[in-house]
Amino acid sequence: MMSSSNLLRSFNFLYFALLAMFVSFLPVYLDAQGLPATKIGLIIGTGGIITIFSQPLWGMISDRTRTIKKVMLLLLVCSSIVGYFLYTSNSFIVLLLFTMFLYFFLMPLDPLTESLNFQTAEVNGVSYGSIRTFGAIGYAVMSLAVGYAIQYLGLNSLGYLFGGIGVISLIICLALPDAPVTGKPITLKSLRNFLGNKETIWFMVLIFIVAVPQRINDTFLGVYIRKLGGSPELVGQAWFLAAGSEILVFALSFWWLRKGKELQIIAFSAFFYFIRFLLSSWITEPHVLVYLQLLQTFTFPIFYSAAIQYLYRIVPEEWRATGQTVLALLFFGVSGIVASYLGGWFYESFGGKSLYLWISGMSFIGLLFSLVLSAIYGKAKMAA
Repeated sequence: MMSSSNLLRSFNFLYFALLAMFVSFLPVYLDAQGLPATKIGLIIGTGGIITIFSQPLWGMISDRTRTIKKVMLLLLVCSSIVGYFLYTSNSFIVLLLFTMFLYFFLMPLDPLTESLNFQTAEVNGVSYGSIRTFGAIGYAVMSLAVGYAIQYLGLNSLGYLFGGIGVISLIICLALPDAPVTGKPITLKSLRNFLGNKETIWFMVLIFIVAVPQRINDTFLGVYIRKLGGSPELVGQAWFLAAGSEILVFALSFWWLRKGKELQIIAFSAFFYFIRFLLSSWITEPHVLVYLQLLQTFTFPIFYSAAIQYLYRIVPEEWRATGQTVLALLFFGVSGIVASYLGGWFYESFGGKSLYLWISGMSFIGLLFSLVLSAIYGKAKMAA
């Protein structure tokens, strides 16, 4: 019988495979249905609004029922059904509706899965990275598989693939041991106390500045590759290289992630975001753009790991659950809304080259801002 750690590794693989099909390939699917960039941005941006409400809602339901597993099972059943119908639809209104439902059911699984990852790692005496790495592997493998599936089996294969992976992940989840929710639900008082910290406020501003370009790239990379003449298979290869490059970074996070150096590490990732998006704006050959996704090695996994560690270091222990939820909402919700609405309008109005020039500039501002915060709060920590 598989250990709880190995079961959770398998679940991470499958859940992030579902995320790959949703986050990376929904824009490609919508583009193939003939939707303009503004409507693609509208659908995904509205989904970001749903996420802002759905993640805390399901988190509070978990708190009330004192279970993670049962809530995850319900969300998986609903996600599998909705995902199947989403990828067999072609009407704008129907696509919008099913996307909203999938944001409502699928995205809240992310913080619940991460909570289960942390608790299981602690109980079994293994590193969090050794479990979470399998999520990156699942994302990478499914990105490649979906690209080939669309190329050789057609767009309709997405519905069957999503439903099938959803059912398998449901079976694995049934075998997982449950873990009680230890975090306190968000209250207005705890949120007010949390946001009253000036360092926390500036840190969240930094996260927003760096996250928006990343989320714009997540939304429009596949669309841009296709506009340059690339096939769905090529889009899959791009996401495979991007997600695959994260695997070793997450696995070795215990080695490179230094306490007290998080802002410098975020500055490092912001610099590579700047380089990555600047180069993207000048590339006209889709294959070269695909290979450029290897720079993900120095961007998202480093940025997000350092952000989580910094947050846990500056936020009082009793507000950590609140802080983690706010961070997730800021990165996946608020920045996603801005990225989709504004990015969709910008892409349609000025084109892909100008879009990538804009987000490279925003990443450069993030680099400068992280260096300023490092100079201010790094000295303050040393003085203390």
